[in-house]
Amino acid sequence: MSNSGTFSTSWHEYRDGWTKQAGEVIEEALITIYVNGLEIATIMATPRDQNLLALGFLKNEGLLESLDEVEILYIGENGCCVDLWLNHSVVKPQHLVITSGCGGGVTFGDPSMGIEPLQSDVQIKPQLLRQAFRQLQPPNSLYARSRGVHAAGLLDPATERLLAIAEDVGRHNAMDKLAGACMKQGVKPRERVLLVTGRISSEMMHKAARMGCPIVASRTSPTSLSVEMARAWNITLVGYVRQGSMRVYSCPERVFGASTNNIV
Repeated sequence: MSNSGTFSTSWHEYRDGWTKQAGEVIEEALITIYVNGLEIATIMATPRDQNLLALGFLKNEGLLESLDEVEILYIGENGCCVDLWLNHSVVKPQHLVITSGCGGGVTFGDPSMGIEPLQSDVQIKPQLLRQAFRQLQPPNSLYARSRGVHAAGLLDPATERLLAIAEDVGRHNAMDKLAGACMKQGVKPRERVLLVTGRISSEMMHKAARMGCPIVASRTSPTSLSVEMARAWNITLVGYVRQGSMRVYSCPERVFGASTNNIV
């Protein structure tokens, strides 16, 4: 198992004739997270930034709030195990939910429960959203090298800068790695905009709400439950952010021009 996140391989390619090509595909492996010696979860993920994956997963599942709680974080020699020792005890939740979609993630409990509506006056211009997505997967990214990768980013609409970016073969993992990166860097996700490349399902919306992001935007579609959750939690949910279009499913007043009375 490498730490690059990709695997070198070759293939036969047809383009008006057959050629043999060499390149990279995204790496996928089983990563097991232990807390205080207790196995918490095993996740199919890209074996890179495993520390961020573990921190963000525990944060988004409500088992960890800050780095101050972490006494030891150790990644096993082969990269497939992450051991964390905290300064308090934890009880492994018993209600395990296998989440929707291919490469589904893992969450504990009902993703639709336990979140209070978010109060925020943050606004964003549509053109800034489109620009930010173009920066989410730069030329040196895993996506540029191998494709088949999801990305998540945290955008500060005030400075128009991406504060953190994370990539993984799984869309859930990319969000967890982003949450872990924010913890490591001391970046507060609240009052920021969450960008993701994958479909927004209920557990993805739950992670976004746990991070406190009042605006969540994706290049693709939300699910019915995620739309309901966004409306109940006062989160602006934007889908299908493309070059010349986007769809705002909830709380449109945070996107300039989306809630004006002259929309027909």
